[in-house]
Amino acid sequence: MSLSSEYFVYIVECSDGTLYTGIARNVERRVREHNSSQHGAKYTRTRRPVQLVYTQACADRSAALKEEMRIKQLSRPEKLALLKLPDIG
Repeated sequence: MSLSSEYFVYIVECSDGTLYTGIARNVERRVREHNSSQHGAKYTRTRRPVQLVYTQACADRSAALKEEMRIKQLSRPEKLALLKLPDIG
């Protein structure tokens, strides 16, 4: 498998402590977009800066979308367990 065809599921922690999950081919670029451009998600634009806290490689876009949906359906405590972060909220 070529690295360029690989997709990643990522989670960023927003400045207000909330978590945002997305997919991207280039996670570093996507995090920069969340922090500094209009290409970032509407949700994160008002919660800057964001910090990358999780990435997971997926074989293709379909697998990444399925994993993103699975993660988005988790409760906050379940997401924190996935990230191994303490729940301070």
